[in-house]
Amino acid sequence: MKDTPENWQKAVAIAWRIEEDLQHADWQILFDPTFAKYGLKTKYAAELKLAAPVPQSEPEMTVGEMWEDYLVWKESRLQPTVFKLVFCSTFTNILKGLAWNKKTLTLDFVHTNVWSENLSSSLASVILAHPVSARSRFKLMAALSEAFIRLQSLGKTRITANPFVIVDGTVENKTDKYKPRVNVDGEIQEWWESEASDDDPEERDRRTFTESERDTIIKAFYESDKANKRQAAPLIEFLFLTGCRPGEAFALTWQDVFIGKGKNYIRFSKSYNGTLKNTQVTKTGGIRLFKIYPKLNELLSIFKPTDAKPTDCVFVQLNTKRYNTRGLGAIWHGNNRKLKSGSYFVPGVVTQLVETNAISCYLSPYHTRHTFITLQAHAGANLLLLASCCGNSIEMIQKHYLGVDTTVDLVNI
Repeated sequence: MKDTPENWQKAVAIAWRIEEDLQHADWQILFDPTFAKYGLKTKYAAELKLAAPVPQSEPEMTVGEMWEDYLVWKESRLQPTVFKLVFCSTFTNILKGLAWNKKTLTLDFVHTNVWSENLSSSLASVILAHPVSARSRFKLMAALSEAFIRLQSLGKTRITANPFVIVDGTVENKTDKYKPRVNVDGEIQEWWESEASDDDPEERDRRTFTESERDTIIKAFYESDKANKRQAAPLIEFLFLTGCRPGEAFALTWQDVFIGKGKNYIRFSKSYNGTLKNTQVTKTGGIRLFKIYPKLNELLSIFKPTDAKPTDCVFVQLNTKRYNTRGLGAIWHGNNRKLKSGSYFVPGVVTQLVETNAISCYLSPYHTRHTFITLQAHAGANLLLLASCCGNSIEMIQKHYLGVDTTVDLVNI
């Protein structure tokens, strides 16, 4: 073809036809290596037909490759605990078809392994069939959806439809708040039946000890015949008197406690995680000030060492190391002691109180927080101050902690 503007237009049109055929899923059927289909004649047609086929495009990335690439990007956007225990552990194990066996304390294969599977539209149903909690499955799907969208934005996939979008099981309807939705358990809920979402199961379970049970537990720690449990008594009382999260108490240093000279508050700005052995931001990511009241002031004044340094931890174990969730659980609930002849369970203080019917039921150390908020709210504490001190909201306290007093009536006016 001569080099003219008209022929250039023809050449470009032919090139686009060839390109469309090559980009099609059935390109091997549509593409003509002799070019005769595109109106081009050549004496080399036979040789072209026998030539090696056009190389196929690279296969789609596997789920595991996409997930690992996503984790590198996601790490800086999450709290270390959530990243390590949820994304790198729980979610990764689901993709590998694994689940934790509480009896054998091992990871067992319980489902199809999609880790090495190439990205495709059939993966969603496989992941949703994994025998873990519905909440974990749906949250993993949300993370995978974000990972896939990121993959698309980087041009690393040819798939156009997001395979991880749940069409019939949407956890939250953002377009119409009055429209019924399907929750994580597959149940249809009207908008007024929806519960406030909370990722932490310990936050969702808001059962509490009574005031007398609280005092019984505190007294039992102070009067224990075990030195390590007596050592923990101020920590237990502090948790009950502040409603702070255990990790926040573990990380507390004396420079966070301000008493006297016009200052009378505690600064909660960090949390210690014993599993990762690091100090990180609080659960809400902010810093809050807790106003010290007389009973709490008395506790802090009594057990503060005279030689305490500002950087010393407020609460330490007998071995002078800071507390962690496992250590607190051992003295609160109990732990297993191993011997050559086997193992036996040593009950903690609260477990023993339940066994002797001194308190009505067993609740975890985290319920010291729920107990404090509930008792304060029902005693008439200022809800704005209470919400500010505990890193909560007035709406959350009214809905989940205050409840309705059935012993009173509306005013007769």
